[in-house]
Amino acid sequence: MKVSWDIFCSVVDNYGDIGVTWRLARQLAAEHDLAVRLWVDDLRAFAPLCPEADATASEQWQQGVEVRQWPQVWAVEVADVVIEAFGCKLPEAYLRAMKERVSPALWINLEYLSAEDWVAGCHGLPSLRPDGLKRMFFFPGFEAGTGGLLREGDLLARRQAFQRDPLARQAFLQALGVFPDPQARLISLFAYENTGLASWLSALSAGHRATHLLVPQGRIMADLLHWLDVEALPPGTVERRGTLTVQALPFVRQEDYDRILWSCDFNAVRGEDSFVRAQWAARPMLWHIYQQEEDAHWVKLKAFLALYVNGLSPAAAQAITDLWLAWNAGEDMTKSWNDVEEHWEQLSAHAERWCLQQANQADLAQALVLFYRNWI
Repeated sequence: MKVSWDIFCSVVDNYGDIGVTWRLARQLAAEHDLAVRLWVDDLRAFAPLCPEADATASEQWQQGVEVRQWPQVWAVEVADVVIEAFGCKLPEAYLRAMKERVSPALWINLEYLSAEDWVAGCHGLPSLRPDGLKRMFFFPGFEAGTGGLLREGDLLARRQAFQRDPLARQAFLQALGVFPDPQARLISLFAYENTGLASWLSALSAGHRATHLLVPQGRIMADLLHWLDVEALPPGTVERRGTLTVQALPFVRQEDYDRILWSCDFNAVRGEDSFVRAQWAARPMLWHIYQQEEDAHWVKLKAFLALYVNGLSPAAAQAITDLWLAWNAGEDMTKSWNDVEEHWEQLSAHAERWCLQQANQADLAQALVLFYRNWI
Protein backbone atom coordinates (compact mmCIF):
# COMPACT_ATOMS: atom_id res chain seq x y z
CA MET A 1 0.00 0.00 0.00
CA LYS A 2 1.22 3.47 -0.86
CA VAL A 3 2.23 5.84 1.90
CA SER A 4 -0.47 8.51 2.21
CA TRP A 5 0.32 12.23 2.34
CA ASP A 6 -2.08 15.07 3.13
CA ILE A 7 -1.02 18.58 2.09
CA PHE A 8 -3.05 21.49 3.46
CA CYS A 9 -3.05 24.81 1.62
CA SER A 10 -4.85 27.99 2.64
CA VAL A 11 -4.80 30.47 -0.24
CA VAL A 12 -3.37 33.77 1.01
CA ASP A 13 -1.50 35.39 -1.87
CA ASN A 14 -3.66 34.54 -4.88
CA TYR A 15 -1.38 31.92 -6.46
CA GLY A 16 1.76 31.74 -4.33
CA ASP A 17 0.74 29.18 -1.71
CA ILE A 18 -1.32 27.04 -4.05
CA GLY A 19 1.43 27.27 -6.69
CA VAL A 20 4.00 25.74 -4.36
CA THR A 21 1.74 23.07 -2.88
CA TRP A 22 0.35 22.00 -6.27
CA ARG A 23 3.85 21.52 -7.67
CA LEU A 24 4.88 19.62 -4.53
CA ALA A 25 1.81 17.38 -4.58
CA ARG A 26 2.33 16.45 -8.23
CA GLN A 27 5.99 15.66 -7.73
CA LEU A 28 5.39 13.51 -4.65
CA ALA A 29 2.80 11.49 -6.55
CA ALA A 30 4.68 11.22 -9.86
CA GLU A 31 8.27 10.71 -8.72
CA HIS A 32 7.82 9.02 -5.34
CA ASP A 33 4.69 6.92 -5.96
CA LEU A 34 2.81 8.36 -2.98
CA ALA A 35 -0.92 8.70 -2.39
CA VAL A 36 -1.32 12.46 -2.15
CA ARG A 37 -4.36 14.51 -1.15
CA LEU A 38 -4.17 18.26 -1.59
CA TRP A 39 -6.64 20.14 0.60
CA VAL A 40 -7.39 23.65 -0.66
CA ASP A 41 -9.68 26.21 0.96
CA ASP A 42 -10.22 28.21 -2.26
CA LEU A 43 -10.27 26.20 -5.48
CA ARG A 44 -10.87 29.35 -7.52
CA ALA A 45 -7.16 30.07 -7.18
CA PHE A 46 -6.31 26.50 -8.18
CA ALA A 47 -8.28 26.44 -11.43
CA PRO A 48 -6.06 28.89 -13.39
CA LEU A 49 -3.01 26.76 -12.57
CA CYS A 50 -4.80 23.60 -13.69
CA PRO A 51 -7.40 24.54 -16.34
CA GLU A 52 -8.88 21.03 -16.29
CA ALA A 53 -9.89 21.48 -12.64
CA ASP A 54 -13.45 22.07 -11.45
CA ALA A 55 -13.42 24.97 -8.98
CA THR A 56 -16.74 23.78 -7.50
CA ALA A 57 -15.91 20.09 -6.98
CA SER A 58 -15.53 18.83 -3.44
CA GLU A 59 -13.12 16.17 -4.67
CA GLN A 60 -11.39 15.44 -7.97
CA TRP A 61 -8.32 13.75 -9.39
CA GLN A 62 -5.82 15.88 -11.27
CA GLN A 63 -2.47 14.60 -12.57
CA GLY A 64 -2.31 11.77 -10.06
CA VAL A 65 -3.29 13.94 -7.09
CA GLU A 66 -6.58 13.81 -5.18
CA VAL A 67 -7.59 17.46 -4.86
CA ARG A 68 -10.10 18.18 -2.11
CA GLN A 69 -12.04 21.24 -1.00
CA TRP A 70 -11.80 21.88 2.76
CA PRO A 71 -15.15 20.58 4.08
CA GLN A 72 -17.26 22.02 6.86
CA VAL A 73 -17.42 18.61 8.53
CA TRP A 74 -14.35 16.38 8.60
CA ALA A 75 -14.82 12.63 8.34
CA VAL A 76 -11.62 11.38 6.71
CA GLU A 77 -8.80 9.09 7.72
CA VAL A 78 -5.62 10.89 8.73
CA ALA A 79 -2.70 10.36 6.34
CA ASP A 80 0.69 8.91 7.26
CA VAL A 81 2.32 12.28 6.60
CA VAL A 82 0.53 15.59 7.16
CA ILE A 83 1.97 18.78 5.68
CA GLU A 84 0.70 22.06 7.05
CA ALA A 85 1.89 24.46 4.38
CA PHE A 86 2.98 27.93 5.48
CA GLY A 87 1.33 27.83 8.90
CA CYS A 88 -2.18 27.43 7.49
CA LYS A 89 -3.53 25.80 10.72
CA LEU A 90 -5.04 22.34 10.52
CA PRO A 91 -8.79 21.98 11.19
CA GLU A 92 -9.59 21.11 14.81
CA ALA A 93 -11.49 18.00 13.74
CA TYR A 94 -8.47 16.76 11.82
CA LEU A 95 -6.21 17.42 14.84
CA ARG A 96 -8.54 15.37 17.01
CA ALA A 97 -8.37 12.54 14.49
CA MET A 98 -4.57 12.76 14.56
CA LYS A 99 -4.58 12.28 18.34
CA GLU A 100 -6.81 9.21 17.98
CA ARG A 101 -4.70 7.60 15.28
CA VAL A 102 -3.24 4.27 16.42
CA SER A 103 0.16 4.90 14.84
CA PRO A 104 1.25 8.54 14.91
CA ALA A 105 1.35 10.56 11.72
CA LEU A 106 4.36 12.68 10.84
CA TRP A 107 3.15 16.28 11.09
CA ILE A 108 5.31 18.72 9.13
CA ASN A 109 4.98 22.47 9.20
CA LEU A 110 6.35 23.48 5.78
CA GLU A 111 7.67 27.00 6.21
CA TYR A 112 8.22 29.82 3.74
CA LEU A 113 11.48 29.94 1.83
CA SER A 114 14.24 32.05 3.36
CA ALA A 115 18.00 32.49 3.07
CA GLU A 116 18.39 33.83 6.63
CA ASP A 117 21.23 32.42 8.72
CA TRP A 118 19.01 30.87 11.39
CA VAL A 119 17.06 28.66 8.95
CA ALA A 120 19.50 25.73 8.91
CA GLY A 121 19.57 25.70 12.70
CA CYS A 122 15.79 25.42 12.97
CA HIS A 123 15.23 23.03 10.08
CA GLY A 124 13.92 19.67 11.25
CA LEU A 125 13.32 20.72 14.86
CA PRO A 126 10.24 19.47 16.74
CA SER A 127 7.58 21.45 18.57
CA LEU A 128 5.66 19.51 21.22
CA ARG A 129 2.10 20.71 21.86
CA PRO A 130 0.26 20.49 25.21
CA ASP A 131 -2.14 17.94 23.68
CA GLY A 132 0.75 15.54 22.99
CA LEU A 133 0.96 16.06 19.25
CA LYS A 134 4.39 16.86 17.84
CA ARG A 135 4.96 19.10 14.83
CA MET A 136 8.23 19.14 12.89
CA PHE A 137 9.46 22.32 11.26
CA PHE A 138 10.72 21.99 7.70
CA PHE A 139 12.46 24.89 5.98
CA PRO A 140 13.16 25.09 2.25
CA GLY A 141 16.45 26.82 1.61
CA PHE A 142 19.50 27.49 -0.51
CA GLU A 143 22.26 25.94 1.57
CA ALA A 144 23.21 22.60 3.11
CA GLY A 145 21.21 21.81 6.22
CA THR A 146 17.90 23.06 4.76
CA GLY A 147 15.13 21.37 2.80
CA GLY A 148 16.28 22.59 -0.60
CA LEU A 149 14.08 23.92 -3.41
CA LEU A 150 11.22 22.45 -5.40
CA ARG A 151 12.68 20.88 -8.54
CA GLU A 152 11.33 18.03 -10.62
CA GLY A 153 13.88 15.34 -11.42
CA ASP A 154 14.04 16.13 -15.13
CA LEU A 155 13.50 19.89 -14.89
CA LEU A 156 16.99 21.08 -15.76
CA ALA A 157 17.32 18.63 -18.65
CA ARG A 158 14.01 19.83 -20.10
CA ARG A 159 14.97 23.46 -19.64
CA GLN A 160 18.37 23.04 -21.25
CA ALA A 161 16.91 21.15 -24.22
CA PHE A 162 14.33 23.90 -24.74
CA GLN A 163 16.84 26.74 -24.53
CA ARG A 164 19.17 25.00 -26.98
CA ASP A 165 16.39 24.64 -29.55
CA PRO A 166 15.51 27.99 -31.17
CA LEU A 167 12.67 26.40 -33.12
CA ALA A 168 11.06 25.08 -29.94
CA ARG A 169 11.24 28.55 -28.39
CA GLN A 170 9.82 30.16 -31.51
CA ALA A 171 6.96 27.66 -31.74
CA PHE A 172 6.07 28.13 -28.09
CA LEU A 173 6.06 31.91 -28.28
CA GLN A 174 4.06 31.93 -31.50
CA ALA A 175 1.46 29.68 -29.86
CA LEU A 176 1.08 32.47 -27.28
CA GLY A 177 0.76 35.04 -30.06
CA VAL A 178 4.24 36.45 -29.39
CA PHE A 179 6.29 37.43 -32.45
CA PRO A 180 9.29 39.41 -31.16
CA ASP A 181 11.77 41.15 -33.39
CA PRO A 182 14.71 38.73 -33.86
CA GLN A 183 17.10 41.26 -32.31
CA ALA A 184 14.86 42.18 -29.39
CA ARG A 185 15.64 41.26 -25.81
CA LEU A 186 12.75 39.35 -24.22
CA ILE A 187 11.76 40.19 -20.61
CA SER A 188 8.90 38.80 -18.51
CA LEU A 189 7.16 40.86 -15.82
CA PHE A 190 5.12 39.25 -13.02
CA ALA A 191 4.96 41.47 -9.94
CA TYR A 192 2.90 43.13 -7.26
CA GLU A 193 1.86 46.77 -7.53
CA ASN A 194 5.00 48.90 -7.81
CA THR A 195 5.48 52.66 -8.10
CA GLY A 196 8.98 52.08 -9.46
CA LEU A 197 7.64 50.45 -12.62
CA ALA A 198 7.26 53.71 -14.56
CA SER A 199 10.97 54.56 -14.25
CA TRP A 200 11.98 51.08 -15.45
CA LEU A 201 9.62 51.19 -18.42
CA SER A 202 10.89 54.65 -19.34
CA ALA A 203 14.47 53.39 -19.22
CA LEU A 204 13.56 50.43 -21.42
CA SER A 205 11.71 52.59 -23.92
CA ALA A 206 14.69 54.97 -24.19
CA GLY A 207 17.25 52.17 -24.40
CA HIS A 208 19.58 51.54 -27.31
CA ARG A 209 18.38 47.94 -27.59
CA ALA A 210 14.87 46.81 -28.53
CA THR A 211 13.00 45.10 -25.69
CA HIS A 212 9.85 42.97 -25.88
CA LEU A 213 8.14 42.86 -22.47
CA LEU A 214 5.74 39.99 -21.73
CA VAL A 215 3.25 40.70 -18.94
CA PRO A 216 0.98 37.90 -17.72
CA GLN A 217 -2.26 39.09 -16.15
CA GLY A 218 -1.66 40.08 -12.54
CA ARG A 219 -1.49 42.81 -9.93
CA ILE A 220 1.13 44.93 -11.76
CA MET A 221 -1.31 45.58 -14.62
CA ALA A 222 -2.81 48.78 -13.18
CA ASP A 223 0.63 50.42 -12.93
CA LEU A 224 1.41 49.28 -16.46
CA LEU A 225 -1.83 50.75 -17.83
CA HIS A 226 -1.10 54.03 -16.10
CA TRP A 227 2.33 54.33 -17.72
CA LEU A 228 0.99 53.35 -21.13
CA ASP A 229 -1.93 55.77 -20.68
CA VAL A 230 -4.47 53.22 -21.90
CA GLU A 231 -7.64 51.96 -20.25
CA ALA A 232 -7.11 48.26 -20.88
CA LEU A 233 -4.57 45.79 -22.20
CA PRO A 234 -6.36 42.51 -23.02
CA PRO A 235 -4.21 39.39 -23.52
CA GLY A 236 -2.49 39.52 -26.88
CA THR A 237 -2.59 43.31 -27.10
CA VAL A 238 0.68 44.98 -28.13
CA GLU A 239 1.70 48.56 -27.31
CA ARG A 240 4.93 50.22 -28.45
CA ARG A 241 6.75 53.09 -26.79
CA GLY A 242 10.18 53.97 -28.18
CA THR A 243 12.34 50.82 -28.28
CA LEU A 244 9.96 49.03 -25.90
CA THR A 245 7.20 46.67 -27.01
CA VAL A 246 4.73 45.69 -24.29
CA GLN A 247 2.51 42.64 -24.73
CA ALA A 248 -0.09 41.32 -22.31
CA LEU A 249 -0.35 37.56 -21.90
CA PRO A 250 -3.14 35.44 -20.44
CA PHE A 251 -2.60 33.72 -17.12
CA VAL A 252 -1.13 30.35 -18.11
CA ARG A 253 -0.70 26.98 -16.44
CA GLN A 254 2.51 26.36 -14.53
CA GLU A 255 4.22 24.34 -17.26
CA ASP A 256 3.74 27.15 -19.77
CA TYR A 257 4.85 29.80 -17.29
CA ASP A 258 8.09 27.84 -16.88
CA ARG A 259 8.58 27.99 -20.65
CA ILE A 260 7.96 31.74 -20.63
CA LEU A 261 10.77 32.09 -18.11
CA TRP A 262 13.02 29.83 -20.20
CA SER A 263 12.26 31.89 -23.31
CA CYS A 264 13.21 35.23 -21.79
CA ASP A 265 16.58 36.92 -21.35
CA PHE A 266 15.54 38.49 -18.03
CA ASN A 267 12.68 37.68 -15.66
CA ALA A 268 10.94 39.85 -13.08
CA VAL A 269 9.10 37.58 -10.66
CA ARG A 270 7.27 37.80 -7.37
CA GLY A 271 6.48 35.83 -4.20
CA GLU A 272 7.95 32.34 -3.84
CA ASP A 273 6.82 30.01 -6.61
CA SER A 274 7.84 32.15 -9.60
CA PHE A 275 10.97 33.23 -7.69
CA VAL A 276 12.20 29.64 -7.50
CA ARG A 277 11.21 28.87 -11.09
CA ALA A 278 13.13 31.90 -12.32
CA GLN A 279 16.25 30.51 -10.67
CA TRP A 280 15.82 27.22 -12.53
CA ALA A 281 15.43 29.21 -15.76
CA ALA A 282 19.09 30.26 -15.34
CA ARG A 283 18.52 33.80 -16.51
CA PRO A 284 19.20 37.11 -14.72
CA MET A 285 16.19 38.00 -12.61
CA LEU A 286 14.51 40.61 -10.44
CA TRP A 287 12.54 39.50 -7.37
CA HIS A 288 9.57 41.39 -5.97
CA ILE A 289 9.27 39.95 -2.47
CA TYR A 290 5.92 39.79 -0.68
CA GLN A 291 5.70 42.65 1.82
CA GLN A 292 5.44 41.68 5.48
CA GLU A 293 4.52 43.56 8.62
CA GLU A 294 7.26 45.65 10.24
CA ASP A 295 9.28 45.35 7.01
CA ALA A 296 10.40 41.82 7.86
CA HIS A 297 10.66 41.07 4.15
CA TRP A 298 13.72 43.34 3.84
CA VAL A 299 15.73 41.00 6.04
CA LYS A 300 14.80 38.04 3.82
CA LEU A 301 15.53 39.97 0.63
CA LYS A 302 18.97 41.09 1.77
CA ALA A 303 19.82 37.63 3.11
CA PHE A 304 19.16 36.12 -0.31
CA LEU A 305 21.09 38.83 -2.12
CA ALA A 306 24.10 38.23 0.14
CA LEU A 307 24.15 34.62 -1.07
CA TYR A 308 23.23 35.26 -4.67
CA VAL A 309 25.94 37.78 -5.51
CA ASN A 310 28.79 35.49 -4.41
CA GLY A 311 31.08 35.02 -7.39
CA LEU A 312 30.16 38.28 -9.10
CA SER A 313 32.59 41.14 -9.53
CA PRO A 314 32.04 43.93 -6.97
CA ALA A 315 30.57 46.20 -9.67
CA ALA A 316 28.16 43.57 -10.99
CA ALA A 317 27.13 42.59 -7.45
CA GLN A 318 26.44 46.22 -6.62
CA ALA A 319 24.46 46.73 -9.81
CA ILE A 320 22.07 43.81 -9.27
CA THR A 321 21.77 44.62 -5.56
CA ASP A 322 20.87 48.24 -6.27
CA LEU A 323 18.29 47.16 -8.84
CA TRP A 324 16.57 44.76 -6.43
CA LEU A 325 16.55 47.29 -3.60
CA ALA A 326 15.15 50.07 -5.80
CA TRP A 327 12.45 47.78 -7.21
CA ASN A 328 11.30 46.57 -3.82
CA ALA A 329 11.29 50.10 -2.43
CA GLY A 330 9.29 51.38 -5.41
CA GLU A 331 12.06 53.87 -6.22
CA ASP A 332 13.54 55.17 -9.47
CA MET A 333 15.30 52.33 -11.31
CA THR A 334 16.91 54.24 -14.17
CA LYS A 335 20.49 54.25 -12.90
CA SER A 336 20.44 50.75 -11.44
CA TRP A 337 18.99 49.29 -14.65
CA ASN A 338 21.62 51.02 -16.76
CA ASP A 339 24.28 49.62 -14.43
CA VAL A 340 22.85 46.11 -14.79
CA GLU A 341 22.98 46.39 -18.58
CA GLU A 342 26.71 47.15 -18.35
CA HIS A 343 27.25 43.77 -16.67
CA TRP A 344 24.74 41.77 -18.71
CA GLU A 345 27.07 38.99 -19.88
CA GLN A 346 28.50 38.44 -16.43
CA LEU A 347 25.06 38.34 -14.81
CA SER A 348 23.82 35.88 -17.44
CA ALA A 349 26.73 33.51 -16.84
CA HIS A 350 26.28 33.86 -13.10
CA ALA A 351 22.58 32.90 -13.31
CA GLU A 352 23.53 29.61 -14.98
CA ARG A 353 26.16 28.89 -12.32
CA TRP A 354 23.73 29.67 -9.51
CA CYS A 355 21.18 27.31 -11.02
CA LEU A 356 23.66 24.44 -11.24
CA GLN A 357 24.93 25.16 -7.72
CA GLN A 358 21.41 24.92 -6.29
CA ALA A 359 20.77 21.72 -8.26
CA ASN A 360 23.56 20.02 -6.30
CA GLN A 361 21.22 19.94 -3.29
CA ALA A 362 18.43 17.42 -2.83
CA ASP A 363 15.17 18.90 -4.07
CA LEU A 364 12.39 19.72 -1.61
CA ALA A 365 10.18 16.72 -2.42
CA GLN A 366 13.13 14.35 -2.17
CA ALA A 367 14.18 15.91 1.12
CA LEU A 368 10.68 15.51 2.55
CA VAL A 369 10.49 11.85 1.57
CA LEU A 370 13.92 11.18 3.09
CA PHE A 371 12.86 13.02 6.25
CA TYR A 372 9.86 10.70 6.58
CA ARG A 373 11.93 7.57 5.97
CA ASN A 374 14.39 8.59 8.65
CA TRP A 375 11.52 9.43 11.00
CA ILE A 376 9.95 5.97 10.77
